[in-house]
Amino acid sequence: MTEPYYPDLSPIKTGIAGRCPRCGRGRLFQGYLAVAPKCNACGLSFDFADAGDGAAWFVMLFTCFVGVGAILGIEVAYSPPYWAHALIAIPLIILMPLILLRPAKGMLLCQQWKTKAEEARLRH
Repeated sequence: MTEPYYPDLSPIKTGIAGRCPRCGRGRLFQGYLAVAPKCNACGLSFDFADAGDGAAWFVMLFTCFVGVGAILGIEVAYSPPYWAHALIAIPLIILMPLILLRPAKGMLLCQQWKTKAEEARLRH
């Protein structure tokens, strides 16, 4: 019996969409960040999925860069009072990670599957 054909999918597109890295149809996530046990379309087991803190680190780095940049840019351009900074910065720094964390984790997991990345093991 031959294996079914699966197209070569972009880990960026499937990761952002939260879809299976093999077929692109099934869901990668069971909840907001919880990875599903397997694809509900092609049956691929997601046991390989271990993004660790990579997604959180990248999102935190990007959010801090954009958040501090926005605060400094607004300060230089308009010199608003502190309460205006709070109205802009606090929602920005809270909402950006919430919006970006799931797609970032999906991209890392899909890239991990595509490159067959796994934990290093010592050979004896």
